[in-house]
Amino acid sequence: MMKAILIDSETTPPQLIWGDAPDMTYGSDEVLVAVKATAVNRADLMQAAGNYPPPAGTSPILGLEMAGVITAVGSAVTDWAVGDRVCALLSGGGYAEYAAVPAAMLIPLPDDWTFVMGAALPEVWLTAFVNLFNEAALQPGEAVLLHAGGSGVGTAAIQLAKAAGATVYTTSSAAKLPICLQLGADMAINRHTQRFDDEILAVSDGVDVVIDPVGADYLEMNTRVLRPFGRLIHLSMLSGHLGTLNIAHVMRKRLTLIGSTLRSRPSAEKAAITRQFITRFWGGFASGQLRPIIDTTYPIAEAQAAHAYISANRNVGKVILHIAD
Repeated sequence: MMKAILIDSETTPPQLIWGDAPDMTYGSDEVLVAVKATAVNRADLMQAAGNYPPPAGTSPILGLEMAGVITAVGSAVTDWAVGDRVCALLSGGGYAEYAAVPAAMLIPLPDDWTFVMGAALPEVWLTAFVNLFNEAALQPGEAVLLHAGGSGVGTAAIQLAKAAGATVYTTSSAAKLPICLQLGADMAINRHTQRFDDEILAVSDGVDVVIDPVGADYLEMNTRVLRPFGRLIHLSMLSGHLGTLNIAHVMRKRLTLIGSTLRSRPSAEKAAITRQFITRFWGGFASGQLRPIIDTTYPIAEAQAAHAYISANRNVGKVILHIAD
């Protein structure tokens, strides 16, 4: 048996318990990784509450990313060896002592990176990357609005968009605005006291791309602030799934509205996204231009407290769960 975070659904709310789980098995094209650190994502909170079941055929254990050391390799794996330090995006299973990972999904952990740093990378940076560049096709010289700029995805997206030569507007709570500006945002807007569409349109003619995890409450303002041929990418529905849409804005400006998820994509597609990301931006991490933003670290046994911290919107960047050697 290995240790993993288990969900006790008999309690209200469900409790997260560090307990015994069946040993992890792995396939011929996978590696077995001893997990040293994982990270908390809002999808984990939703799954723990019973509102986001894992995709069919994936681990029911929470955790969409991890960093650790390879302990075994499948018979078809040739590019990785026992002892390699890696991180990776997962469809589930990160909140455990061991994880089975398709070899094509692995990212080598730089020698000077800790496992905590590695665990802060895969989910938010790949989410930011695929939505900015694959879905929205952001181009140099364009302008992008990033909601929740102080979140894990937000702090990654600000850095990627600036590295790509875009103008960046972002929204966040007052306490998180300074980090948005430090990371390169050209304007940081207080979501509680300012209307972001009014603020942006007061200084410009709008934006080309909006990356939005908020949903219903922002739909009308998002379409208002978009320029002709603008692209609105929906990542989540934190304010609900039913909003008011001015269809005239969509038609007159010939807007594109895109719904996007990462977890449910086929493994081959996620592996291709991983390779594209490494090819385009890995040099930025080596040079220090790009860096994962880590808010705080909890022992894995305190996953419940880490979830509460995220739920209260207290984090700036990533919250990490550390598994002791």
